[in-house]
Amino acid sequence: MLKLGILGLGEGRSTMSAALNSAKYELKMVCDMNIETCKQRAGEFNFHQYTTSYQKMLDDPEIDIIAIYTPDHLHAGHVKQALLHNKHVICTKPFIDDLTQAQELLDLVEQTDKKVFVGQSSRFFEPAKRQRKDYEEGLLGDLITVESHYHADHRWFLEKPWALEQAFKWLYGGLSHPVDFIRWYLPDVEEVMGYGMISNNGKTAGLNNEDTMHFIFKAADGRIARVSGAYTGYTQPTQRDSGMSVILRCAEGASQADYHELRYAVTDKTGEEKIIYWGDKTLKYYFRFEGQSHHAGEYQNYLEYFADCLESGETAYPDIKEGIGTVALLQAMDRSLKTGLPVKVADILAEYQLSPEKLSA
Repeated sequence: MLKLGILGLGEGRSTMSAALNSAKYELKMVCDMNIETCKQRAGEFNFHQYTTSYQKMLDDPEIDIIAIYTPDHLHAGHVKQALLHNKHVICTKPFIDDLTQAQELLDLVEQTDKKVFVGQSSRFFEPAKRQRKDYEEGLLGDLITVESHYHADHRWFLEKPWALEQAFKWLYGGLSHPVDFIRWYLPDVEEVMGYGMISNNGKTAGLNNEDTMHFIFKAADGRIARVSGAYTGYTQPTQRDSGMSVILRCAEGASQADYHELRYAVTDKTGEEKIIYWGDKTLKYYFRFEGQSHHAGEYQNYLEYFADCLESGETAYPDIKEGIGTVALLQAMDRSLKTGLPVKVADILAEYQLSPEKLSA
């Protein structure tokens, strides 16, 4: 049984639930800089091994894995410290907030022989898992194109002071989910073009960066994909549309996986058309707290996937290379918004002396 430490108990709340309900893990210690958050989680889960010192958790020789759920700009430093203390790492998305420390982290993984897994939770939701299974089993034929979106009425974010800071970008906080879906099916995206704008709602609130964006991607083999995000306006009723969705259009079929509705639609190569819904038991597994604002079921799925990969010696994806590649693509998207021009991912990587070949290995 793997022994786990969790850093950051906001989003890490879901991981506490996941670990405590998994037969593959023993939760050893949790950490947050806010002692009141530690006490709140201790009461909620009846788990009292907490600390405000990351160093104390790093120094515990029994801990095998550190799971990191801190603000994006702290990820690189926290991952580095975990690797230097001989821990495997699970890091929430996006893996890092820029590429300045990417090569150092790649070198550390090689030197320490430890594994880094990026917690792209949407891959581990039931409809997305089923969609991937059908695709890998050949029920849809060769992929023609993939489309994904993440649209949400997040106007309540505009009331938070940090959301109006220059550093806050929906591109990274929101679009990293559908962009990961694109890279899951088209890992070799080489160029991106996109436009964005700040909506009237965003302008009124004082938002600094785009809240409405559309992008087109081109892969090395010529296939194309698209992603969109809109975050400060109304959305369709969930019976009509989902906040997040990924559509595969293939040579012999098509499929669509929805989040957070447990809904999956597929037309396979036999011509069968069906829509699948999962019931209350599955709903309660994925959404364990108030509403559907947390991800405990997805996190338990990826914790157990990572454990299985460590046991078998297989690579758990997204690994550090894929995580860095996604950040490079997000930075290319960011540059396209600024310039209004297509941007090659290789040009972004070259600025940080990163080799595309090594990242795709």
